[in-house]
Amino acid sequence: MKSQSSKVQSACDVKIYSDKGSLALRFPLRHNALWEILDGKSLKGKAKCLGIGKYGFSSDNPDDWKRASAIAVQIESDLDHVEWDKLFDRTLAKYGLGGGKYAKLADIIQLPGTVASLPEITVGAMWEEYLLWKKTTIEETTFKSAYGKYSNAVYGRVWNKKTNIHTQLLSPLADVILDNKNEIDKALAVISISNKANLLVQLSKAFDSAGTKGLIVNPTTVNPFDSSKYAIPVVTTQQKYANKIVDGQVVEWHEIEDEKSLELDRRAFTKQEYTSIVKAFYESDRQGARRFAPLIEFYFLTGCRTSEAFALTWKDIDLNRYLIRFSKSLGRSTKKVKTTKTGEARLFYFGENSRLKALLLEIKGNSGSDLVFPGTRNKFIVSTSINDIWRDNKYIRKCKDGTEVEYFYPGIVSQLVRDGVVSGYLSPYHTRHTYITLTAQANSHNNNALLHIATSCGNSVDVILRHYLGASDATEILEF
Repeated sequence: MKSQSSKVQSACDVKIYSDKGSLALRFPLRHNALWEILDGKSLKGKAKCLGIGKYGFSSDNPDDWKRASAIAVQIESDLDHVEWDKLFDRTLAKYGLGGGKYAKLADIIQLPGTVASLPEITVGAMWEEYLLWKKTTIEETTFKSAYGKYSNAVYGRVWNKKTNIHTQLLSPLADVILDNKNEIDKALAVISISNKANLLVQLSKAFDSAGTKGLIVNPTTVNPFDSSKYAIPVVTTQQKYANKIVDGQVVEWHEIEDEKSLELDRRAFTKQEYTSIVKAFYESDRQGARRFAPLIEFYFLTGCRTSEAFALTWKDIDLNRYLIRFSKSLGRSTKKVKTTKTGEARLFYFGENSRLKALLLEIKGNSGSDLVFPGTRNKFIVSTSINDIWRDNKYIRKCKDGTEVEYFYPGIVSQLVRDGVVSGYLSPYHTRHTYITLTAQANSHNNNALLHIATSCGNSVDVILRHYLGASDATEILEF
């Protein structure tokens, strides 16, 4: 008689099949850990198969197929339940399969409902253990910026741009028990950060790490962080420059401070736009803009990364030999001095009669700080203070009567875009791409010059040839 499994098999992962005239159950791999304990041996990655012919289940009897289907559904339901340890009968008597070898386990294995087993750890406990290890493997700045954002998501802290404070979700992911897949899915669904797929990857790694450390309590607990539904799609140009949702707020693409993305976005200003931007900073009626004008011009004249200028001291500049030594940068989140992005020091040479030399002499004559570009009280500049002057900035103040007042401060570059002086908005980081693009185009037929540009900017000739040259044949050349 042919198998009738297709007619009576219920929609569950415990499958019924015919084996030499009898019926058998094949369990999904996620149940292997439990069966390996019950059998006392490894399944070596193969599915657990349990023959039930000895309990009177024949493949020739349609009613036996139906009974087996009901048993399969019940066993799977018990094993996948959050309180599986109380529901699943390890002797199998509950399912009408008693009397075999598993019945003898009643003497040595805790029966359902007798003594409560240890609860599984929470997602928060798993995450904290992972952070203790991760902190020792990556740079402090990366840990604080990236994993700080991940931790806020795990603990349900959502940044409110209007009030500039974190609000707390009532049911954060951190409080969910690790084997409660349904609640984990619910908690993940309300998390809205720009790199959610990466968060899922890190949570998955945290689970694996907890497993290797023996922190997972129950052997049947499976990794609940399936990142497949959050897979990163191919990003089109339109999507790349579209607004994004970060911590529940709509953020324009250029407001996301991600140095890696900015490094890859190699668009540049023209020479005329560069001149207009620098002039606008120097001639602004805002004191803050005028204070940052030398720094903005320095960016355009050197192509250094924005964080490298923050950490620059006068000891790094030799005005007699006409060189600058870029060997360090300032961590955006930690406010601590670290190495450059590439981890290497590089020398930047300038001409004896260049505008850069004149600029440095002007700055040095007015400086009483060891820092070339000091912030208030001779401390490090805060990168957000430059961004707030470079681009438009909105501020909402809540009054005592409960009303809100919105203040709008036009950004220097944003205003130039509105006035048609600059063709499109680019971030302060694009001053670097502007220098490299214009200087490389001016020396496109000089391989030695290209090598010099690449070395002084912490780049490679290959990158310059592939990504900077030929970007625009009409671009005007920056003259020094």
